[in-house]
Order: sequence, then structure tokens, then C-alpha cells
Amino acid sequence: MSNLIKTDPKYKEWIIDVSKRFRQSQLKAAVKVNSEMLRFYWSLGRDISIMSENANYGSGFYKTISDDLKDIFPDIKSFSPTNLKYMRYYFEMYPNAIENRPQPVDDLNPVEKRPQLEDETETVFLIPWGHNRIILDKCKGKPDKALFYVRKTIENNWSRAVLLNYLDTDLYERQGKAITNFTLTLPKAQSDLAQAITKDPYNFDFISIREKYDEKELKDALMDNIGRFLLELGNGFAFVGREVRLDIGDTENFVDMLFYNIKLHCYVVVEVKVEEFQPRDMGQLGTYMVTVNHQLKGELDGPTLGLIICKSKDNVKARYALEASSQPMGISVYDINTFLPEGYKSSLPSIEEIEAELSEE
Repeated sequence: MSNLIKTDPKYKEWIIDVSKRFRQSQLKAAVKVNSEMLRFYWSLGRDISIMSENANYGSGFYKTISDDLKDIFPDIKSFSPTNLKYMRYYFEMYPNAIENRPQPVDDLNPVEKRPQLEDETETVFLIPWGHNRIILDKCKGKPDKALFYVRKTIENNWSRAVLLNYLDTDLYERQGKAITNFTLTLPKAQSDLAQAITKDPYNFDFISIREKYDEKELKDALMDNIGRFLLELGNGFAFVGREVRLDIGDTENFVDMLFYNIKLHCYVVVEVKVEEFQPRDMGQLGTYMVTVNHQLKGELDGPTLGLIICKSKDNVKARYALEASSQPMGISVYDINTFLPEGYKSSLPSIEEIEAELSEE
């Protein structure tokens, strides 16, 4: 460290600013290099896809391409037969990723076109190749699902390990599936975003508790794993507190968990129930939400949201109960099997089986 850094505050501030700008330029350069490489992979995958449909190259086609490219570029490791196959899958998953692309061999037998998906253009070039390969493996034939995970990776800066974890928990299938009354109680733009942050069921397989757990034990387990619970809730949640005290009239009341959602700019009250959902649960939750609106909500905050996470629910009963409420709230379940020892799982009904017995649907 130079004497100028030690003795001249302005010089020290300038050096720090230069280092920040340099790191930012490094990051931009890395993103650009990654994007250009993926564009090349996509175009090579396009060529392989079209050529393989129009010529009898045989089963050794990928190895032939690999050997020929390695002869030309001996120091490049990207042209293995396996990686070439992924390039083809990459193009076929997102055939519209580059608009107005030149296709000199398309006239032979063009790949079947499909409508362009939202955010498909350019987006798929913004995450690393390793992430793309994982998504291609887990989302075969499902471009909507694949793009969902591409967007989530970008939004949340997921590592490869975190991405794989969410793929294994079926986040796409669960996202936005909780029963809510948001469309009835919130403006459309806000209701769409509120719906997007809800899941059904919530996956709590990061928690280990005994077979016959009670409500306190479940809440304690969630609090012990609050970081992972926040990940399960989704992007934008900040933890405010557990058993947050609310004085209502002459009584003390305690919210199970209170969060703040940065995207929606509002508080979110979460109540956890270890039994089947009952309409009375909404009365308690609604009271807490109104109290938060009066006592904690700021002028620039949106309406407080409420979420009941319960062991099971009758969907018809839940929908009717929500229609009767003027407060924006949702009802979801948690996965009952993940709490129990492995030996018990096979003998337990799934959430779907429970709901089939309880619901008319």
C-alpha cells in the first residue's frame, strides 16, 4: 500500500473508484464473451440440426465433427461429441433465439417453426453454458419451463448448485399455484406479481423434525432454517421477525412470521398451521393484516398480503373462503412427506390424494 493511499483521502477514494470501475468492466467483458460464445454454440447447433435431418451421416456424425474441429482448433476443449449434442439441443429448444438470422442451409429442410416465446430472444445467452446444459437436461421438450429457469437464474444470480436444487424441487410447477384472491383484491399489475410469489405446495425438505410434530416445533424448525425458507419463498423477501407483537385493543397478539417484499413494496404476514385449512384461520390472518396496515405500513407501501401455509386444504372451501374476504391473501400447503423418516413415506397419502378425498374437484 502506497503512502498516498495512507495519507491522502481523496487519492484513496479515487483508487477505490478506479478499482470498482475496472471490476465492472471485467464483468461486462466476461458477460459479452459468454454471450458471443453461446451465440456461436446456438448457430453451430442450428447447422448440425439441419444437416443431420438432410444427410445420411450415420451414428458417428458427432465424432466426425468433433475430430475435424479439434484438428483445426487443437487447443479448444468445447468440441467434444457430447458438447456438440448439447449445442443441437440448445438450438432446438430455442429456435427463435436470434431474430432475422441467416440460414444458408434452411431451404433443404427447415426446422419446424413455433411461436416465439416471451423473453426467448437474447435471454438464453445471458447465463453460463454449464447452467444452460443443466436446464436442457431437466426441461427436455418444455421451452416455457426452460425459459422460466433461465429468467430465475438471471433474476437471482443462482449458482449452478442452487439452480439444480430448484429444478429438483419442481419450482416451475409450483410457482404461482397457491389459491388466492389477489385478482379480486389488488390492481391487475400488482395481483400478477403477488400471484407469482406464491407456490403450492411449499417444499420444506430442508427441515428435519420428528414424526409427530406440533405447530411450535414446525415454526421453530422454519426459524432455524430461515435462510433456506426465504429461498423457498422466492426472490425479494426480507425477514422482519417471528412472533412479531401486535397490540390490538387491550390484547397482545403475535404474528407467526412477518416479511417485507421488496418487489411489491409491502408487508407479508405468514401464518403456519399443522392442520387442514379452516375458514376461521382467515379471520385471524385478516385481523393481523389490517393491524399491520394501521400500525406498520408506510404511506408508500402497498397493501399488506397474507399467506396461510397449512398441512392440507379443500380447494373448494379455500376458494369460497377467499371470495368472502376483502383482504389480499393466499392459501398453500407444505409437503407432509418431507418431515417424516424414509420408512414412513410409502404408507402415507400424498397431498393430492388427501385433497381428492376432501374436495369436489
